Amino acid sequence: MAPEAVVVSFRLGGADGVAVEARKWEHALGELGFGVRRVAGAIEDNGRPDDTVLPGLAIEPGPSGAPIDDATVAAALEGADLVIVDNLCSLPLNVDAARSVARVTAEHPGRVLFRHHDLPWQRRHLSHLGTDLPPRIDAAMQATINLRSRRELEARGFANATTVHNFFELDPAPGDRAGTRAHFGFAADDFVILQPSRAIERKNVPGAIRLATYLVRVMPNRNVRLWISGPAEDGYAETLARLVERSEVPVTIGRAASSADAYAACDLVTFPSTWEGFGNPVIESIAARRACIAFPYPVLSEILAAGVRCFSTEQPEVLVRFLAEPESRQQTYFDVNLRRARVSFSLADLPRSIEHAFAAQGWIAW
Repeated sequence: MAPEAVVVSFRLGGADGVAVEARKWEHALGELGFGVRRVAGAIEDNGRPDDTVLPGLAIEPGPSGAPIDDATVAAALEGADLVIVDNLCSLPLNVDAARSVARVTAEHPGRVLFRHHDLPWQRRHLSHLGTDLPPRIDAAMQATINLRSRRELEARGFANATTVHNFFELDPAPGDRAGTRAHFGFAADDFVILQPSRAIERKNVPGAIRLATYLVRVMPNRNVRLWISGPAEDGYAETLARLVERSEVPVTIGRAASSADAYAACDLVTFPSTWEGFGNPVIESIAARRACIAFPYPVLSEILAAGVRCFSTEQPEVLVRFLAEPESRQQTYFDVNLRRARVSFSLADLPRSIEHAFAAQGWIAW
């Protein structure tokens, strides 16, 4: 009988970064012979028969505010050979839920892995909350998606820390450029800049608007449009509305039918975030053969250490020179970037990376 893995998170099945990466792990665990089911506060796709939705685990558990019951969580995890807590015990977004899951997993008879996309002290507005997170459970594995976080865990005395960075489908199905542009009202000759992220403070929407405004001034013959996939979260809606109203560049907000459609429809990807646990659009843009200009957030250096390249918002003139180059030279840039990305970031290598992490922990027989 196949061993059973349960992925637990605030929300699964959607388009946010944690949910996207959880899907990749589900597939990889299946390749390793696991049966996988999901437990979450919200499941944003069509759902599966073996899903368990516990509203008390949601980031915002609802108007009742009732704390999640430990017995309910334990029942949802019962029988799991492996429990993967995906970011739920990393950030104090719902402290009651995080503490409940921590208590239950401390007593769980199976193996437990806490997967961290972010950590409390990395978010200024959260650093004073949930000082007992992540939980210190001796037998549990602490898996980060970047080396910086692993080192910070180790410096705080966490044992069993490892890093399994994010991996990507580097040969994605082509998206619908014409149909997506028509849907969002972009003309055939518009120069569309895509910010593929939610609209929250650290995603730095003002930085995207500044870049778009700069490109308008240095490319006067192009009709520049800024497209933010959104939506606004964490109370950012009012701020976003003001930014859009004051922008000199037309701003469109809305999510395409798929990420492939979004990348196909744009002409440039901007990623001005000031902090990211990883920064998926940097690699996704390489797979889509689109130039990406990013703010030098701390973890970006780990991605660039693999030899891939992106442009910097600190030197937008370098991007402008690239955009003026012949198409053949641009295509060579994309070819080289994709070849380098295959060495370190191919989704086909994720099962092996997880397997190595398990072996290092001594998790061999299931």
